[in-house]
Parts: sequence; structure tokens; C-alpha cells
Amino acid sequence: MSPYLNPILIFCLLLGCSVNAQESLQDSKMDFRSYQGYVRDSDSREALVFATLTLDNQNISTVTNAEGEFLLKIPENLAEGTILVSFLGYRSRSIPLNQFNEKGTDIFLEVSVTSLQEVDVVVPRDARALVQQTFSTRGENYMQDPMVMTAFYRETIRKRRQNVSLSEAVITVYKTPYSSPRPDVAELYKARKSTDYSKLDTVALKLQGGPYNALFVDLMKYPDYIFSEDYFGDYNFTFERNTRINDRLIFVIDFRQKDEITEPLYTGKLYIDAERKILTSAIFSLNITDPEAASRMFVRKKPANANVYPTEVSYRVDYREKDGKWYYGYSNAILEFKIDWDKKLFNSIYNLTCEMAITDWELNTGGKAPKSKERIRSTIILSDATDGFSDPEFWGAYNIIEPDKSIESAIRKIQREIKREDRKSD
Repeated sequence: MSPYLNPILIFCLLLGCSVNAQESLQDSKMDFRSYQGYVRDSDSREALVFATLTLDNQNISTVTNAEGEFLLKIPENLAEGTILVSFLGYRSRSIPLNQFNEKGTDIFLEVSVTSLQEVDVVVPRDARALVQQTFSTRGENYMQDPMVMTAFYRETIRKRRQNVSLSEAVITVYKTPYSSPRPDVAELYKARKSTDYSKLDTVALKLQGGPYNALFVDLMKYPDYIFSEDYFGDYNFTFERNTRINDRLIFVIDFRQKDEITEPLYTGKLYIDAERKILTSAIFSLNITDPEAASRMFVRKKPANANVYPTEVSYRVDYREKDGKWYYGYSNAILEFKIDWDKKLFNSIYNLTCEMAITDWELNTGGKAPKSKERIRSTIILSDATDGFSDPEFWGAYNIIEPDKSIESAIRKIQREIKREDRKSD
């Protein structure tokens, strides 16, 4: 499978749009407590983005947003637990729930840096062989039982710094074993959206694929998107610095396409557990050496009077551990592109982001799966299949990724407009 013929992220540019509202399912009535605050660097006080907070001995978790903010909802009957807070390259912390402040808690993590000389670990000589071993042993180290996962998914479109489209959803993911060739399937539980098409240059910009764009970033489940057998040899692999995750020593492997390879492949870093040879995180991006080739990879339809070129395509995936087995926990995809319009002096710059976090899961012991008509299709355009931001209690007990301040402002504006329209109709 060629990675440049099968991009993970797919979007399309369409002239005009139609919006079909979908009724949300009835909200959960489970009693829960909310724990909120920020995760920061202990020295600089800077926000730690995508830090993970997990309820110890449970499968309930969330991640911090772009400003380091978190909101974790936990059932009342689990109020005596402990939260494990972890972030790439930092020492993890365990904090009892009774130490959280009702008005918000700042959590500070310390950087963890260990030289290879300080630990009793045999360093592999061949980085390429280490990566191959990591993928070949996924059947031993990653979940081999089917799982039913609850996930929060968000996709945004910004024109320069202004939000023009936002969609959010709670998704049920039916995760197949990591050694199984069967793909994962997903079901839409509830969703909401808003799009201000007046800011889109008369173009309705839409992301096709919805949650699958984030789900397919799971490299251990879908390695052929990046490291297919045909293209694995087109990369150079080298050791970089080491770091720690949850007090585990982690090798950092840099990979990039060889100089003689002209096709647009990927470059990035793999974070591999030194002892067990497990991929714990990966951060990578597409080499955009040929803008026209990159445009053909991603743009499915565009206006005739415009040229569309991606200027950045990057991805991230993080894994979590439960009882010695690892599983997909969080991923995101970020795409920046510009539209050059005929007979216009200035071009348009857009940023498109999608992210998904697993907030709860259980073993799928009965092997249940949604019927074909209930499954999310890979052709879905989520912004066409969701309701508006009218209900502030929409998510109930479900964990979500807290919106950053710009998104919060956009949602408040939408809610004010909805209330004004409701008053006019009364």
C-alpha cells in the first residue's frame, strides 16, 4: 500500500452546502463529579498540551486541551480513586481525588531526563531493526481482545485565526484486536456543529471521513499507511535523545525518507519503550516537496477558479497501558493549506484540525457490533450530519476535551444567536 496514494486525512472543497440536522440521543442520567484544572510545567508554568489524566484501575480518562486545561467526569461511586497524570518526557504524578479543589486544580509535572549511561539497558545498534521488532511483536504487547470504546471527537476549520466551522461528537468505536486484519468500525452516538459559511470565501470546506481520519492514525493497527512492506526501505532510522513516559525509559527514533526518494513520504519520531519494545507515541508529518502531488493526495473536489495546496500535514498518536497491554488512547491530525484564487490579489489560509480521545472502554466479550446501516461510513461529512450548539448540557456525564478559549467564544456567540432567534419566534 502506497502511503502517498492512501493519505490518512481526506478533505474536499465544495461549492455550496446543505446542512441536515440530526436529533441527539437522550442524555445520560448517571450521577458524576467533575474535576477540572490545568496541567503545567513545574518550572516554566507553561501549559502541557495533550497530557493524559486517567482514573487509576479504571478505563476512564481524558486529555488536556491546547491551553493545558482539563475536565474529568467520574461516577459518584468512584469518588475515592486516584488520578494518574502523565505527559511525554515528564515524571507522572498520582493525585487522590480528595486533593482536587472544587474551583479548579493546577497540576505541575517535572521534566524527566535520564542519560543512557545511568540505566541498565542494552542499547540496540540498529534503529531500523528496533522499529521492525516493535511492529512485529504488536500481537504480544497490544490488546488482542475486541473492545468497545467511548471516544470524543472534534474537528475544526479556521480561516487564519478565526473559527469558521466546528463539529463535535461522542463516538462508539468497536476496536478489533491489533493482530486482526479486520478494520475498526464506529457508530455515532451524539453530535453537534456550527459552520459560518459567510467566512469561507463562498466555498463550503468540508472534511470527509470524520472520526476515521483520527482513528486511522493508530500506527500499530494500521502500519501500512506509513510503513508498508514496499516502502519501509525508503526510510532512514536513527537514534536521538531518550526520555521517559510514566517512569519508563523511552528510545526516541527519528525517521525520514531517503534523499533519493522523490515521492512524498513521511518524517517524524517514534517513542519506543526501551525494555518491552512498545510504541508509546508517534509524531510525524508529510514531506511536501511537490505541492501539486500533495494537492492530488488530499483534495477531492475544488472550484475551477482556485488552486489548493497543503502547506503542512502532521499527525500524532498516543497509546495507554492497562494490565500490561497497550491500546490506542489519543490522536490528532493537523492540515494547513492555502487557496490561490484567480484574479484575487491575496490568497486564503486555512487550518483544519481533527482529534479523538478514548474516554472509556470495556472488553467486547459478546462480540457485539453495529449493523451496517448504523455504522459511520468513511464518506461521512460530520458537519452535514449534526445538530447545533443549543444545549449547554449536551454531553452530560461524557468526558470531552475542553475547548480552548477561541472555541468557547465561538460557542457562546452561537448560543446567543440561537436565544435571540428563539425570542423572535415567541
